[in-house]
Amino acid sequence: MSATMMRLLFFLALLPVFTLPVSADTHSNAFRDLDVFELEYASDPRISPAGDSVVYVRRSMDIMTDQAFGRLWILRRDGTQHRKLTNREVNESSPRWSPSGDRIAFVSPSEHGSEIHVLWIDTLQLAKITELDGSPSGLSWSPDGTQIAFSRKVSGRKDELVKPPKKPEGAEWAEAPRVTTLLKHERDGSGYISPGFSHYFVVPADGSTPRQVTSGDFHHRGTPQWTPDGKSIVFSANRKETWEFEHRNSEIYRLDLDDGEITALTDRKGPDHSPAISPDGQRLAYLGYEDKIQSYQIHRLFVMNLDGSGKREVDLELDRSLSSPQWAHDGKGIYFQYDDQGNTKIGYVSVDGAFDKIADNVGGTNLGRPYSTGSYSISNTDVVAFTQSTPHHPSDVAVISRSSPVKRLTRLNDDLLEHRSLGAVEEICYTSSFDERKIQGWIVKPIDFDSAKKYPLLVEIHGGPISNYGDRFSAEMQLYASAGYVVFYPNFRGSTGYGEEFGNLLYNNYPGDDYQDIMDGVDVLIEAGFIDEEQLYVTGGSAGGIMTAWIIGKNRRFRAASVVKPVMNWISKTLTADNYYGYADYRIPGQPWENFEAYWKFSPISLVGNVETPTLVMVGMEDLRTPISEAKQLYHALKLRKIPTAYVEIPGAFHHIAARPSQLITKVAHTLAWFKKHGGESTE
Repeated sequence: MSATMMRLLFFLALLPVFTLPVSADTHSNAFRDLDVFELEYASDPRISPAGDSVVYVRRSMDIMTDQAFGRLWILRRDGTQHRKLTNREVNESSPRWSPSGDRIAFVSPSEHGSEIHVLWIDTLQLAKITELDGSPSGLSWSPDGTQIAFSRKVSGRKDELVKPPKKPEGAEWAEAPRVTTLLKHERDGSGYISPGFSHYFVVPADGSTPRQVTSGDFHHRGTPQWTPDGKSIVFSANRKETWEFEHRNSEIYRLDLDDGEITALTDRKGPDHSPAISPDGQRLAYLGYEDKIQSYQIHRLFVMNLDGSGKREVDLELDRSLSSPQWAHDGKGIYFQYDDQGNTKIGYVSVDGAFDKIADNVGGTNLGRPYSTGSYSISNTDVVAFTQSTPHHPSDVAVISRSSPVKRLTRLNDDLLEHRSLGAVEEICYTSSFDERKIQGWIVKPIDFDSAKKYPLLVEIHGGPISNYGDRFSAEMQLYASAGYVVFYPNFRGSTGYGEEFGNLLYNNYPGDDYQDIMDGVDVLIEAGFIDEEQLYVTGGSAGGIMTAWIIGKNRRFRAASVVKPVMNWISKTLTADNYYGYADYRIPGQPWENFEAYWKFSPISLVGNVETPTLVMVGMEDLRTPISEAKQLYHALKLRKIPTAYVEIPGAFHHIAARPSQLITKVAHTLAWFKKHGGESTE
């Protein structure tokens, strides 16, 4: 412990002690549950080729339909002329500037589904240029602005094992059975996956019949990249015959649009993805790694010639996973996004490896919890537009260049948050008692925090576990703080943004030593003097739900727990979840029937006989990632053991249990109600 912390603890020990009950904050300006419907955020900012304007998706909440919706807005680089782009009142997304900057293509619903639209900037005339059977994605303009490439799903033939007999005219029989022979046949968030494969298409930018340019029983997703001559596109996919059983593998391909020939430019075990072609068309940047079969590996930056020769890694001496590579206009370097110690950043590296950080605080597009999100784009003049967030506001549009500082262009939530008192967010760093590693976390303090008083502590554990929380806005954390809790959220081992070795510490050890990282953070906060040790509460969702269940099976320090969408039994989870094929060897060696003991060892249900903590169990009724049978195992076991428990099912919710504003509100409200039910005054 540092000398500064020792002096702080000594000072706090001299202060008088008061105790706060667990109750809602009565501060008149506190952030409240219905405020969630008033929040807005910017996403997908796209700066014009000349760097003088930014179009972005402005996302708001509709309290009457309980849905988020997006509209395209545009503003000048100096923040002026901020206005709605179209006069339409429907969802709009994926804005993309034409190479000359005279048009913007985007996706929006029409009578029969989502279509590609084009808007002319000078006249604001709008045209729908497609009539598609399926939603388009990955819009990409050809270099001369005459064509747009995109991806969409092409329906396939349904599997069937028998031909049903002909039913009598007018008869009402039961629906025919649904048959599948695919490894991946369902997806959390959408349910059953109808037969078919995603393919690339090219459509004239002035509207006509789209031409399918890929074929075969393979998926072609993501944004295709045009070569400067407009004769080819480059993309990432897995076109190997064994693709279905290689869920982490992908290659970079080049497609000749004239003859349809597809050439594989990479060939290694592991993901190769996110291709970006240099302005001169000679080189190709991409991300990937050689798959070592472990829980976590960082995505590294590579460059090769456009024909696939000359592959080399660009050594940044940066032990962080990269995303979204984009070439500088002069071709001398590459921009990218990365997470570093709970903060998402934009970096730049020259082709010879000289690294420079460009911007901090990217993100803020996840309103619920402070996960890593956000995006950026660059102009032909190397002006960068990005989503900017801090703990005090969701994402706004900001711009920066290598020669000018950050300028925040929008303040979408000032109308609300300037009239709300938010809990102060502070970083804490401490040492794990397990192996002396440095662990980072954050606390949110209640409004009008007084270090002379004692507060209940609410520990909120992130999911993944291969992900991270950070210094970003979080409606859920603020609502907990408004209820009078000090909220603690740590980035324990396995979290991303701390290097490959740290992120891979959970390999064959999850849940494992991350438990001690969390409990050490609790102890550090108790030592600071403002936490009531008799009022400790713990919650988390997904991997955070797993760890919450693990914690209450390991100790009885918490007065109550809220276990949200957990995995309780790795054997049943691995064989029933929508991503059931992705766990063996990467998390635990072998399949469940090959290594029963290890799967059981890391299953929280194995500790349920130790649990004495009153526990709320919550899950979405449509959850396919951590199926409801997992939550029921915990609830049923606790009921049989006569431990105080309640089971909350959120109708219509998938794994993203708080996808709709009211679901976020009810998730927090049920957790707070349970904690209040089992709370009380400090015994000190």
